[in-house]
Amino acid sequence: MKIAILSDIKSNIYALEEVIKDTKKRGVDVKLNLGDSLYGPIAPRQTYELIKQNEFITICGNQDRAILEASLAQLEQDPTLNFIYNDLGEDVLYWIQDLPFEKLIGGIYYMIHGTYFDDSQYLLEDVSSGVAKLREDKKIIELLDDIKAQFIFCGHSHTPRCVNLSTGQVVINPGSVGLQAFKDELPNKHQIENLTTEASYIILDVEDDKYNIELVKVPYDYEKAALKAEENCRDDWAYALRNGKVLK
Repeated sequence: MKIAILSDIKSNIYALEEVIKDTKKRGVDVKLNLGDSLYGPIAPRQTYELIKQNEFITICGNQDRAILEASLAQLEQDPTLNFIYNDLGEDVLYWIQDLPFEKLIGGIYYMIHGTYFDDSQYLLEDVSSGVAKLREDKKIIELLDDIKAQFIFCGHSHTPRCVNLSTGQVVINPGSVGLQAFKDELPNKHQIENLTTEASYIILDVEDDKYNIELVKVPYDYEKAALKAEENCRDDWAYALRNGKVLK
């Protein structure tokens, strides 16, 4: 069985379209989406419609939740959030509301956006130094709590990684479909830079007791996405989309 693992689409329909085409060429059987699908200044509603058309198994990310929980004050103060909220429409808010926080499939595959404890916490990365560094085996296992699935899929950090734990479990972060660089203030000031413009996802091919993991990088028309971000007053996103680096 070929499983496509995607995360952090970030409303980037242009990247998602090319990733979906790539999964079809590669004969993927099922597509998993680890959340943060619609937050972004590009095309939230169109991204939602494309996800629905292509039968993704989708969970909720922290920024999906942020859209759902937005207060009137937040919408007035945050132009990007206001744009997203208005572009999506009420039916999509109901769809987000129904998305699960986590999902276990067949007792073997476990989907989570961040960690079991917090959807805004990185599972694999420690960012206390200001950049993303791989956590120690012991800490990752601690954050997994009592999850026993053989394959654990996580997102949130936009950083593609595959980690084999001492428990025999495999943790996979497919990176980001839609945004290859960002900076954040929480849990402390840090930045992620993948130094590429390409969309990222992973294919897990499982046959009996054997498996193969392939990181896939997909070129797309990032300039279209950058222009949309600029239209919606997000020059920082436009720069990240064009350069794979954060705007200084």
